[in-house]
Amino acid sequence: MPDLFQNKYRIPSNRLPGYDYGADGWYFVTICTKNRVHYFGDIVHTHNRECDIVETRNCASLQYTETGTVAHDFWLQIPQHYPFVQLDAFVIMPDHIHGILYFNNPKKTDWSPNAFGPQSQNLGAVIRAYKSSVKRHTNQNNIPFAWQSRFYDRIIRDQTELDAIRHYIAANPAKWAADARAL
Repeated sequence: MPDLFQNKYRIPSNRLPGYDYGADGWYFVTICTKNRVHYFGDIVHTHNRECDIVETRNCASLQYTETGTVAHDFWLQIPQHYPFVQLDAFVIMPDHIHGILYFNNPKKTDWSPNAFGPQSQNLGAVIRAYKSSVKRHTNQNNIPFAWQSRFYDRIIRDQTELDAIRHYIAANPAKWAADARAL
């Protein structure tokens, strides 16, 4: 049976049912631009001897647009607004952002499963505030920009998974550049 809210169809949540997204732990998030438009910049490949010998994560990077710089700077400001959030690896790509957030909130003592309705002090609230800040800046400066309405998340469950995701994030620009060269 389709999910209805107030007799209207709605898209079901892609959050893990019964999980408290304000709980301490590691979260891997991906946030995309609407229609995957390259608002944040272009990946450029660095041509040097080291890169020609061994492809490393430092051989490709994003050449930021103004929106890309804002997205980067505002990501770094997340802990100023949410002191219980610590940033880990992240990368801004032409049309999306990958990042790892660590929640460490000693004041949180209860388990509050994810539910429909107002939210604060959880992953949804953090990402919503981040996306709103970037969008507000672009609106105020008449810069064309739009986010995809949702975001993707993964709860990181152990050190092996954390290490693999860190590697994926670090290698993302070089993989993008290699894929572009293969076309």
